[in-house]
Amino acid sequence: MKNWKFYNALFARVLFLMMLFFFCFFLFYIGYKYNAILVGVFALIMLSEMYFFMKNQLLFYDKTVLSILQNDFTANFSEENKKGNFQNLYLLYDTLKEKQHDQISKELIYRSILNSIDTAALILEKENDTWNIFIMNDCFSTLFKVPKVSHWKYLKNYLPSLCNEIEKVGFTELKTAISIKIEDQDLQTFTLQTSHTQTYNKEYFIILLDSIQRVIEKKEKEAWINLMKIISHELMNSLTPIRALSQNLLQIVDQEKLEEDDFSDIKSSISTIINRSDHLQVFVENYRKLAMLPTPSKQMTPINALFEDCLRVMNPILKAENIELINDINSSRSILIDKNQMEQVIINLITNSIFALQDKTEKKMFLTSYTENNRFFIVISDNGKGIDPEIKDKVFLPFFTTRKDGAGIGLTLSKNIIEAHGGYLSYQTDNDKTDFVICLI
Repeated sequence: MKNWKFYNALFARVLFLMMLFFFCFFLFYIGYKYNAILVGVFALIMLSEMYFFMKNQLLFYDKTVLSILQNDFTANFSEENKKGNFQNLYLLYDTLKEKQHDQISKELIYRSILNSIDTAALILEKENDTWNIFIMNDCFSTLFKVPKVSHWKYLKNYLPSLCNEIEKVGFTELKTAISIKIEDQDLQTFTLQTSHTQTYNKEYFIILLDSIQRVIEKKEKEAWINLMKIISHELMNSLTPIRALSQNLLQIVDQEKLEEDDFSDIKSSISTIINRSDHLQVFVENYRKLAMLPTPSKQMTPINALFEDCLRVMNPILKAENIELINDINSSRSILIDKNQMEQVIINLITNSIFALQDKTEKKMFLTSYTENNRFFIVISDNGKGIDPEIKDKVFLPFFTTRKDGAGIGLTLSKNIIEAHGGYLSYQTDNDKTDFVICLI
């Protein structure tokens, strides 16, 4: 409704001009030529005033719209324009200004998040069939010693191997390992992962790079931290009661006279201290077993003989637990192994399966073997409760166990033995079955 003031002012000017020109022609018609000329000059002045009035109005509109198109929101509206003819234009300008500020704030937050992560990240934006660098985080710039350039062609001067690899696949999604030389250093291997995304009218290409060495170091650090937590827990479980009982004994022996109950307390305390000391000794002995695993003494051993000896030990336990054993291993092949160490691995895995089947009504265990790509695989499976997702990363961690009577070294020791043989131990689990796979090369 505020714009009616503008239209009313314009209408009044047009009407007044029409009246002046009509009056001018009337005076000229009746013979008052000089008067007609005077009125005509006044009409021209009024026409000029209306021209500049319209020009200023349209110029302000044009200037404001141009600012909006150029994302320039530095102009300030006067209080008169905020409430007068330009009120709606001001509301549009102010709304877009707030949205731009909000977008800039979000972009700063996104950049801050990208700069805080420990992975090299690069985001490209496509413009007229050319890729420009939209965001390069600090990790990328620091890791590869690259300035924050704005064009892909400039980045190729610094990292030709990376750029050529991405161009080779046509900026499509990729997941691979790549070797990159940084300045005069040796080649370093990185994991390369890319993804492509498209908005309403923009295309973006995201590149993530992480040093394999850094990933390994991170995993090792996490493993050490978890190991220290478990060791600390075990030590404190023994040292805390030993310290408390020792202080109690000290208080008892400091008494002037010992009662019969005091001797009973002394005997009980000493017995508990011995038990906790024995526990610590077993704990240290288990750690010694892991740390001082002997080098395998390998001999050619028939597969069937290996499992016959293992099952001779385990069959009584399997029968006592009502576990159905499905043994599909029937191979005439011999493999080069340390038979005693390999028996220890197989017995450990079968024992773990027995524990996993405790709460099952129908208990089944499966033994299979196969050869693939010149590698020999042994699979020990069960239909037990499986491995909970929250402990999947801890199953091979020393001293980690979910069993009350477990020492937590069985799987760790088994893994170390298989790796000492040049192979690996892995597992797969789902709702119906858990497989532990021994791979021997």
